[in-house]
Amino acid sequence: MSPASRLLRRLRGDTSGLAAVEFALSAPVILAMFLAGAELTNFAITKLRVSQIALHVADNASRIGTNSLLTDPQITETQINDLLIGANLQAGTLSLSTRGRVILSSLEPVANPNTTARFKIRWQRCYGGKAYTSSYGIQGATNKTNMGPASQTVTAPDDGAVMFVEVAYDYQPLFSARFVPTTVITDIAAMTVRDARDYGGNGGVGIYNTEGATASTC
Repeated sequence: MSPASRLLRRLRGDTSGLAAVEFALSAPVILAMFLAGAELTNFAITKLRVSQIALHVADNASRIGTNSLLTDPQITETQINDLLIGANLQAGTLSLSTRGRVILSSLEPVANPNTTARFKIRWQRCYGGKAYTSSYGIQGATNKTNMGPASQTVTAPDDGAVMFVEVAYDYQPLFSARFVPTTVITDIAAMTVRDARDYGGNGGVGIYNTEGATASTC
């Protein structure tokens, strides 16, 4: 047997580098799985936080108002501004003021009693720098049958209102957007106003502004 043949035979039987070769082949797959898992986990946490923001804004909006023994509770532009700023503080590192948009709408019946089953968006207030328009109606809409996506529509009770909230947020990937279903996270929430409220005050706007605050219009 020639020296070359003996060398090839020894190389064919040498398994000392097998583990290194196997690791080199599997490392890209393992790394991709790790990155995808981390990205999806971060996406799920961010989506949960956005959902909580929408729910808290709707809940707080349904409770705000200045109580008086002589009139129904009145809401003000200052109270709404504080509510929206509080949502940004709750968002923390999500930077809702620059990467997100919160849209708060007051859905109300067009008449009381509401015999036509039609509703209106009396007012709408927004917060955040993201360019995003409500998917379910803008301020002044007066011929709505409901509000919300087809599977989650809401209506307002007679002599009442529903605080409907939409939140849109630009997700910032940890590694790559290829691992997540979308980079724009959206969520909604709605809460019925808990107590009687002065819905038609301030010339029909429904929001008072005795402090002269800048309204967070859309």
